[in-house]
Amino acid sequence: MTTRLIRTAEELHALPRRGRQAVVMTMGALHEGHATLVRTARELVGPQGQVVVTVFVNPLQFGAGEDLDRYPRTLDADLVVAEKAGADGVFAPAAEEVYPGGEPQVRITAGPMGERVEGAHRPGHFDGMLTVVAKLLHLTRPDVALFGQKDAQQLALIRRMVRDLNFPVEITGVPTVREDDGLALSSRNRYLTDADRSSALELSRALRAGAAAAEDGPGAVREAARAVLGRAAGLEPPVALDYLALVDPADFTEAGDDFTGEAVLAVAAKVGTTRLIDNIPLNFGGRR
Repeated sequence: MTTRLIRTAEELHALPRRGRQAVVMTMGALHEGHATLVRTARELVGPQGQVVVTVFVNPLQFGAGEDLDRYPRTLDADLVVAEKAGADGVFAPAAEEVYPGGEPQVRITAGPMGERVEGAHRPGHFDGMLTVVAKLLHLTRPDVALFGQKDAQQLALIRRMVRDLNFPVEITGVPTVREDDGLALSSRNRYLTDADRSSALELSRALRAGAAAAEDGPGAVREAARAVLGRAAGLEPPVALDYLALVDPADFTEAGDDFTGEAVLAVAAKVGTTRLIDNIPLNFGGRR
C-alpha cells in the first residue's frame, strides 16, 4: 500500500471514502508512539476502513518563547513511518490551508480545566489545541480519532469538547509508548543530549515510585514521587520541575488525600533546553 500525501482540504475531500474512517492527529516528527496509534487505528477500522494521519505544527498552541520555529519538521520520514504503520493518507496542510484568514477570531475555549496543571504553565495552549482539533475533525470527518495518553490533559479536554459540543466522533486513548529504560517517547526527545537523557529518566522513575506507593493513598504517592524529583534537581543537568500533580482525570482538579477512584499522576520539567511531560494512571480504592 502506498500512502498518499494530501496537501489541501479539496484533495482530502476528494479522497474516496470506504468503510470506517479513523484519524491520527500529529505535529509530525513521527516515532514509534505515533506508529502505535496508526496501527491501533488500522485494527479498529479493519482492512476495509481508511486511516488518515494529519501532520500539522499548529501555531496557535505555542506561546511566546516556546519552540514553534525549532519544532522538528520531517515530512519525508513521517510518510515512511505512516506507510509502514498502515496509513492510507497523510494530510499535511500549510498554515494558510488550515487558517485561510490568518489566526481565527473565533476559537474553542478550554474553560477552567484548560487553565489547570499544564494550562497554568502554558496560558492559551489548550484553546489553540482544541481549535485545531475541532477544525481537523471537521476536515477529516472520521468515525474515530486516536490520541496518545502521554498527553493526558489534552486527551481529557478533547473528550470533554466532543461530549459538550456533540461532535459525532469516538475518541480513543492509546497507552504511552516508552523506551526500554522507561523514557516516554516524544518528538522532543531528539533535542536531548546524552547527559540530558540520563537526567530525563528521573521523570518516569518518579512516576513509578509514586505508583508503587498507591496502596498507601494519595499523600504517599506525592511524597514518593517528590523524593525522586528532589534528588533529580541536583543532577547535571538538573531536572527543573514545573509541576508534579495528582489529579482527577475528569476535570484535572487536584486529588485530595481522601480521594478514591481513577487518578493521573502528571509531571512536567525542563531538562537542559527541553521541556518534557509524562504521566501515569493510578487507581485508589476502585472505580468511583
